[in-house]
Amino acid sequence: MLLCQISDLHIKAERKLAYGRVDTAGMLERCVAAILRLAPAPDAVLITGDLVDRGSDAEYELLAQLIAPLSTQGHLPVYLIAGNHDERDALRRNFPAHTYLRQWAPFVQYAIDAHALRIVALDTVIPGQGGGLVCAERLDWLNRTLSQAPEQPTVIIMHHPPFVTGIGHMDRVGLDNSDALEAVVRRHPQVERVLCGHLHRSIQARFGGTVASTCPSTAHQVALDLSSPSPDNFVMEPPGYQLHYWNGKQLVTHTAVLGDFAGPYPFRTAGKLID
Repeated sequence: MLLCQISDLHIKAERKLAYGRVDTAGMLERCVAAILRLAPAPDAVLITGDLVDRGSDAEYELLAQLIAPLSTQGHLPVYLIAGNHDERDALRRNFPAHTYLRQWAPFVQYAIDAHALRIVALDTVIPGQGGGLVCAERLDWLNRTLSQAPEQPTVIIMHHPPFVTGIGHMDRVGLDNSDALEAVVRRHPQVERVLCGHLHRSIQARFGGTVASTCPSTAHQVALDLSSPSPDNFVMEPPGYQLHYWNGKQLVTHTAVLGDFAGPYPFRTAGKLID
């Protein structure tokens, strides 16, 4: 099974530039085109939050248009979760066909049992705030949901990563109560990975007996600055996405960058290594 993860799209109404500089809509179009060229095609696409920039209906309407080819051309199921830039009701309202978004209210949490890997979505949003939270109610749901299929290999998808990165300004809007989340995850060894967004970079950490990781943005990246305190900066490093390959025993992750690059070139010709 192959899952494609994209994250932190930050779509703005009328295709406006994010921060006056970043063409998030155009960059998402290029990402969608790249996904549609993948061979083999992924079995599903996960979009791990900050789908839009302000949570408005106009932004979600544009987002729906931009990702529609994944379903109409690629026939790929797409699973959405909210990030701190999203608004739950507007998300549900503008994606009525995504019935899984209404599995549990008020939070956007759900379980998908249609694939070789079970997908369990955890809502970390605090409305109006940059940081996230996993409260007792959400954690109780997660524990019950994971307990329903203890033998089924599972990925948890969420927006805020449950670990400290060293990028100071992002850690200040990190995830509260992550220790309690770690205790829940540790009880369920079928969890193969905790897949997150928010950081606009590819980062990995051991967590709860498994691995938690973040996905690069389809647009701008957070500057890799581990100084203390780090300035609140972004950079136009290559955008990217991740492919999570489940071989029946392990989940292996590949991080791909978006862009036009020379190659591929052969290492050998007529069976001989090229000097």
